[in-house]
Amino acid sequence: MPAEIFGERYEFLKREEILSFEEVVRLTRIFIGFGVTKIRITGGEPLVRSDVTSLIQDLASVDGVTDLAMTTNGFLLPRYAHELKEAGLDRLTISLDALDEEVFKQMSGRPYGPEKVLEGIEAARDAGFSPLKINAVVQRGVNEQTIIETAEYFRGTSDIVRFIEYMDVGNLNDWDLSQVVSGKEVIDLINSEFPLEPVDANYQGEVASRYRYVDGSGEIGVITSVTQPFCGDCTRARLTTEGRLVTCLFATRGTDLKGPMRSGASDSELSEIIKRIWLSRRDRYSELRSANTDMTGVGSRREKIEMFRLGG
Repeated sequence: MPAEIFGERYEFLKREEILSFEEVVRLTRIFIGFGVTKIRITGGEPLVRSDVTSLIQDLASVDGVTDLAMTTNGFLLPRYAHELKEAGLDRLTISLDALDEEVFKQMSGRPYGPEKVLEGIEAARDAGFSPLKINAVVQRGVNEQTIIETAEYFRGTSDIVRFIEYMDVGNLNDWDLSQVVSGKEVIDLINSEFPLEPVDANYQGEVASRYRYVDGSGEIGVITSVTQPFCGDCTRARLTTEGRLVTCLFATRGTDLKGPMRSGASDSELSEIIKRIWLSRRDRYSELRSANTDMTGVGSRREKIEMFRLGG
């Protein structure tokens, strides 16, 4: 949660305003009917949701879900990693922007170092999650000097670090193109220390470009939505905790599914709403941003949904 808005006076959503587990599972089954097979639980921080392992268990039992994943900051994994594995979670992605304590504090906006995250990573490994994906956002002037350290720390393990270009998500980060370290720069830097070679994508629409160490000591990835947008291959939909369908990470709004559902809409009626929204989507914000920022250096000033409501 951003420090700019999250304090002792912050008002969380009331319980009745958020989707119940039963509603999440119902909508999941409807999405499965459209060919969805991969479900990711994200946030905010998903592990602060009460009884979240029950949701994982329910989703894992849905016919058609072949890949159930979660993105987390890792702080609560020492408590939950084994429960998550037993509940049926397939994969974990853990956010870790830097190993340096002061840089980590600056990136996270909290007075904690990376120790708790590293403990969470160890707990996840111990629970049998492998490979882990480690997400590191790279911001020029803040943590680009830690790229090699992060790559080396996970080199020789089964874990895959994914370096993410700094994006203008939400409205709070005062994004500027000068703050972006391109995926190419990241690869060139790591390659100068540890030779790399490209690897084919696992599937069409995979957001990370893959590279492996030539000596066989692991794999990394770069996510380049600023310098090399991949809007045309995007197959992701997002369901917010209050039940809005969002078709782009940079969206200004979503479509309410909770209201119709609680007003008695049938599965077929909900399917029609989802179908209409998906078929009419024209999302290509990253492509448009790239064209505009070539000249101005700044991102769109339109109001976007905050990142902590959408996940990654």
